[in-house]
Amino acid sequence: MSSFNRRFVFCLALLPAAFAARHVRAQAQAPAPVLLFKVVSPRDDIVVGIEAAQLGAGATPPVQRLAAMLAEKGQLMLWQYASHKDASGALVQAPLKQVVVFRNELLRIEPYATPLAIQPPGTAKP
Repeated sequence: MSSFNRRFVFCLALLPAAFAARHVRAQAQAPAPVLLFKVVSPRDDIVVGIEAAQLGAGATPPVQRLAAMLAEKGQLMLWQYASHKDASGALVQAPLKQVVVFRNELLRIEPYATPLAIQPPGTAKP
């Protein structure tokens, strides 16, 4: 096999990996439509979600922008999230119900990372 043929075969072998890397990079750079946070109070802790558009853009971290919104408004209506199986049987983070979070009942808010796909609030069951 000539060196040209070996290089050609090697490039063809790497082509699917290059497309996969580009797809993963595009997904990582795209902002998530819903951001999840863990809200801790004296009684319990829940996972809540807020749409990225509602949270707004800024140079500060999203958790800091959420805390500023809560401090400014005193209370926020957010979606409580939990893991569920979707119609295809895959495990996803899905909106469970709307909850009101009050500023004076919180101990902390922290970002919540999940490996599961996050469904937007429009898919909540009534």
